Amino acid sequence: MLKGIHHVSINVRDVDAAIGFYVGVLGMEEIDRPDLGFPGAWLRNGGQEVHLLGIESTPPPKEQHFAFAVDDLAAVIGTVQAAGFECSRPNEIPGVCLQAFTHDPSGNMVEFNQRLAG
Repeated sequence: MLKGIHHVSINVRDVDAAIGFYVGVLGMEEIDRPDLGFPGAWLRNGGQEVHLLGIESTPPPKEQHFAFAVDDLAAVIGTVQAAGFECSRPNEIPGVCLQAFTHDPSGNMVEFNQRLAG
């Protein structure tokens, strides 16, 4: 029935700042987006997409987030911090993964998740 997650849509206050984070810092690829009548951008990494919606809304809920799978959590944390963004210290869920969290320029929480060999 389900084949996987195609995309996650998130509201952003400033589309250009969000592109700077997701493309410039995290290395996603901007892809073509049709004119939907409001600002935004479509981004891709591997088979997954993040759709940025330039729509004002309430602040994102504190715990709500989505996660990127990574191979080297320490390297990702270093890249994020070098770009001027705060990133949490790594946390281990024993036997499952290492994880760290940051926020994009609009305050959306983003997780980086490195699976542990098991």
